[in-house]
Amino acid sequence: MADKGYDSERIGAQIEDQGARPVIPRKRNPLKGNADLDKGLYRYRHLVENAFARLKHYRAVELRYDKLERNYESMVAMACGFLWLHM
Repeated sequence: MADKGYDSERIGAQIEDQGARPVIPRKRNPLKGNADLDKGLYRYRHLVENAFARLKHYRAVELRYDKLERNYESMVAMACGFLWLHM
């Protein structure tokens, strides 16, 4: 449901102007419809969003306690490992 807030022709045009392809589903009753939406690409986008959401469950990653970049990257890698173990 959060994607509904980004359903805007203006935002889609900005994304296309930058050379990218928007993968944002439109509302149920738009004039254009969702025929041009790449469902496979949207599925991968959704997986990436979920991965970031799950990473934010680790407090040290979300609040970035480590000030050094290498330490923070190590913490993110460790959190990814913990997420992968639960699969």
